[in-house]
Amino acid sequence: MSDVSPPPSAWHHFARRRDLWWQFTVRAIEMKHRGSYLGIIWTVINPLLMMGLYLFVFGMIFGGSFHALPDETKLDYALGLFLGLTFFNVLAETISIAPSLIVTNPNLVKKVVFPLEVLPLSQLGASWFNFLISLSLLLIGMVTFGRGLAPSGLLWLPMITLPHLLLTIGLGWFLSALGVFFRDVQHVVQFTAQIILYASAIFYSPAIMPPQSWYWIVLRWNPFLHTVDLARNALLWGLPVNLEHLAYTYVCGAAVFAGGYWFFRKMQPAFADVI
Repeated sequence: MSDVSPPPSAWHHFARRRDLWWQFTVRAIEMKHRGSYLGIIWTVINPLLMMGLYLFVFGMIFGGSFHALPDETKLDYALGLFLGLTFFNVLAETISIAPSLIVTNPNLVKKVVFPLEVLPLSQLGASWFNFLISLSLLLIGMVTFGRGLAPSGLLWLPMITLPHLLLTIGLGWFLSALGVFFRDVQHVVQFTAQIILYASAIFYSPAIMPPQSWYWIVLRWNPFLHTVDLARNALLWGLPVNLEHLAYTYVCGAAVFAGGYWFFRKMQPAFADVI
C-alpha cells in the first residue's frame, strides 16, 4: 500500500501557515508606509483624492451618471464611483505588485522549508486592509451625506466581495509565479490595469450598453464588471441582486483561485534555478 498522500489543498496550506501569513501581512502594511510623515493616514487620503479627481473629470466635465435612480445626484455618483474604485484598487495593487514578489525575495526562495505561497497572500492582506478602510469611509459617507444604509445591502456585500477575494488571490499566485520567468510581465500589467479600469463599469452603468454592440458582447464576460455593478446595486441603490451575475463571479473567482494556486505550485520547484 502506497505511503504517498495527495498534495495538500490551498486551504490546508493556508490554515497551517496562518500565523506566518499574519506576520508577513503586518510587515507588508508597515513597509508600505515606513518613512512617510503621514504613514497609514495615506490609506484614507489617497482614495479620497483619486475619487475627487475622477469625479471632477467624469462627473463634472463629462456629466457622468449611473442612471440607477430617477433622482440621482452628483453625491450618488460620487459614492458609486468611490465604491467601484475601492474594489478596483485591490485588483490593481494585486497585478502591479505580484510579478516582483518572488524575484525580490531570493533569500526566501532558497529556503526549502519556507512556504512561498505566503508572500502573495501577505501582500494581498495589505491591499485588503486598505480596502476595508476605504469601505468604512464609504459607509460613513452614506450615513452622513447619502441615502443611508440598507440592511439588505450590508447582508449582500460579503457575498459579493468573496469571489473578488478569490479572484485576487488567484491572480496574485499566478502573476507572482509568471514574473519569475518573464520579467516583462511587470511592465505589461501597468497597461493592463488601465484597461481594467475603463472596462469594468466603474465610471458608468452596464445598463447603458447597447445589448448587441460588439464591445458589450466582450465586456459582459468580465467578472470584475459584474462585481462592481452588483455591489453598487445592492449597497447604494437598494436594487435586487442579479443572481446569475453573482453566480458567474463565483465561478470565475473559484476558477482563477484554483488555477492560480495550481500554476504557482507547478512552477515553484524551478524558482531557485531561475533566480
